[in-house]
Amino acid sequence: MPVAPDLSGRTYPPTAPYAVGREKVREFAAAVGAEHPVHHDVEAARAAGYADVVAPPTFAIVVSQRGLDQLLADETAGIELSRVVHGDQRFTIERPIVAGDELQVAFGVTGVRALGGNAMVSTEARITDAQGALVATAFSSLVVGGDA
Repeated sequence: MPVAPDLSGRTYPPTAPYAVGREKVREFAAAVGAEHPVHHDVEAARAAGYADVVAPPTFAIVVSQRGLDQLLADETAGIELSRVVHGDQRFTIERPIVAGDELQVAFGVTGVRALGGNAMVSTEARITDAQGALVATAFSSLVVGGDA
């Protein structure tokens, strides 16, 4: 099944709040080799002016994935996971994510273009906190293989 021709511009409802846990931040920091004490030690983070441990900038992918999951679960999108390859990813960070944050994602498809027999699907995930303030925006592209 090809990518839906009307996919560009499609938006999805905001995700349920994601509670950023201290241990999740520590696990992610360890996984990406972020050794600075503010990622692991509450007292070091507080001494640096943060309320709790600080997530590495790429932790935004953990939250933005919840929006991408909506797209991948959308049967009308024409995207079959077995035909998807990650194209690229970038983030615009407005403020650090810290343990204790409650974050939501507003996710949408910003473009679809033909790429040979494939499709390049561009997306945007706007991550906001419990007060509605923008925390980060994740931009990504997926290459969706054509029918075999």
